[in-house]
Amino acid sequence: MKVAIVFNHPYEGSYCTALLKAATTGLQKAGHEIDLIHLDNDRFNPVMTANDLKGFKEGVPCDPKVLEYRERLDEAKHLIMIFPIWWELMPAMTKGFIDKVIFPGVAYDYAPNSRYPKMIKRWKGLNSVTVITTMNTPSFVYRLAFGNAIKKAIFNGTFWKLGFKNRKWISFNMVKFVDDQKRTKWLHQLEKRFEKLQ
Repeated sequence: MKVAIVFNHPYEGSYCTALLKAATTGLQKAGHEIDLIHLDNDRFNPVMTANDLKGFKEGVPCDPKVLEYRERLDEAKHLIMIFPIWWELMPAMTKGFIDKVIFPGVAYDYAPNSRYPKMIKRWKGLNSVTVITTMNTPSFVYRLAFGNAIKKAIFNGTFWKLGFKNRKWISFNMVKFVDDQKRTKWLHQLEKRFEKLQ
């Protein structure tokens, strides 16, 4: 199976990078093909420009990277997104990826003659999504005080609207405050999880 990974973290020594390596190792052991979209290394421009918005209106993206990502995601069966949660939300490049790639004419079309804006998923082969995040906020605080903002934005506000039924969120919390033994355990568990991906 071809698995696309969208990764966003600028620092190679980050725990997100370690999670990327663990997920990749597990996928490789399972025999999956991996297509890594590294937004930082690609120098992806997350800013929505006037030309981008004109393309939004016409359903034709103008950013060459968006066109490249569209072709690569067309071939994937599973999507993994890995990014940190900073100030309760995703980094700018991840938000820009959602703004510019989850886009009419790229990820979806609007149903014709519909009384309300119903979306039709264009990525026919892509049927499941896993979002992996890191944060330093305790999970119960993120849920109670901040309403699981990422879950609401990405799962309900993006992938649910696109029609993805198989969605999973793996959150690693208090990363800065746990010991190395626990971090290593998490990496091992993530690797094993993706060894079992079917």
